[in-house]
Amino acid sequence: MKITLIYPAVGKKPGEPYIRTWTMEPLPIATLKALTPADIEVEFFDDRLELIDYQTPTDLVALNVEAYTARRAYAIAARFRERGIPVVFGGVHPTLQPDEAEQFADAILIGNAEHVWPQMLADCRERRLKKRYEGAQAYAVLPDQSIFRGKRYLPLGLVETGRGCVFNCEFCAPSACYGARYYPRPVADVVEDVRRSGKKFLFLVDDNIAADPAYSIELCQQLAPLNVTWVSQASLTVAKRPELLDALAKSGCRMLLIGFESTEKENLQQMQKAWMNQVGDRDELVRRIHAAGISIYATFVFGFDHDASASFENALAFAETHGFFFAAFNHLLPFPGTRLYERLQREKRLLVEKWWLEPGYEYGKIVFTPQNMTPDELSQRCVNARRRFFRVASILKRGAMLLRRRPPLRLFAAFWLQNWQLRHEVEEKFRLPLGEGLDELPK
Repeated sequence: MKITLIYPAVGKKPGEPYIRTWTMEPLPIATLKALTPADIEVEFFDDRLELIDYQTPTDLVALNVEAYTARRAYAIAARFRERGIPVVFGGVHPTLQPDEAEQFADAILIGNAEHVWPQMLADCRERRLKKRYEGAQAYAVLPDQSIFRGKRYLPLGLVETGRGCVFNCEFCAPSACYGARYYPRPVADVVEDVRRSGKKFLFLVDDNIAADPAYSIELCQQLAPLNVTWVSQASLTVAKRPELLDALAKSGCRMLLIGFESTEKENLQQMQKAWMNQVGDRDELVRRIHAAGISIYATFVFGFDHDASASFENALAFAETHGFFFAAFNHLLPFPGTRLYERLQREKRLLVEKWWLEPGYEYGKIVFTPQNMTPDELSQRCVNARRRFFRVASILKRGAMLLRRRPPLRLFAAFWLQNWQLRHEVEEKFRLPLGEGLDELPK
């Protein structure tokens, strides 16, 4: 038996290279490889980096699907199904939109794959594939990253540490998947995964690595002897625990992505992230993180009902005042299955019901009616904020601030290289077409 794994691209501009910062190793693929019995041949096509061989001889095709890649995934699946090859979908989108996804596949996998993937493969062998398979939370295997050999990914190893988050933000798809719960991976597995990776610069994949402080401290103590440099995601609450900050720094943590989301208190209330209004003085908390030797990748979201033109200026000023390593100024996007989507649908503010399937949809396009500006104004203001944050003067100023914090030489070099890369990607990402070349969905 032979199976073909495919990771679809978000979008492509014909004749142009793919967005470089979007080419990290796809961990779900490595997990599926590890779960697959040794007597089954496995091949892998990464749609972001290479052409898919639609004529490859295979017995099953499996695609990891997100909302951004759904349209492209459905079209890819149709090409194989025309040949009589069964197709299975897994990932966040089929988990949150199973009725839609199963229209375009022979089977879908809802939730996590660890417990059900071997059974699904066995059913495929026997030609009795079921329409749906539902997984449970588990960490059964170490990912087999040998499947990535020969592919040109970013020189950044990925190791998963946890799934889900204890917070319940209205716009968050992972929160909808995991019911605002956090599932840490066993520390021993994380450490072994780090060792196996052979990488010294890692991204620890976690929606909030500070969700369980006791777990995080234990993990840091085990990572410290490995002499690795790593980055991850966390909530601002990490700054309220000096012992956790100290453990993070000693273990090699050099940057955390933190979702500030908005400078407007009313917006934080609306997105159900009101705890940010009570967490304390944000300026002081940022200073504590920087004082520990940890840089910040700050993210902001615009389009909530209390955003106005001043909201963009306030967020930009906050980001530049603190000299953040990176910052993202994102437009609000109602992902299917989230409470945000349901609210906007209920309020009849969605301009497109299923934007992820809309012909001609482009990255950055606003699909709902904002309260205080037009959709085009919201989109353009987000782009302008990105342009201003990554202008040369801002990069130089933030670089000088970083130098005063005395980062490791490797991190300082990464600051210049990545900020310059992101400066150019502002234009590359804007209006990137999703599902390029697909005129209509498969029937």
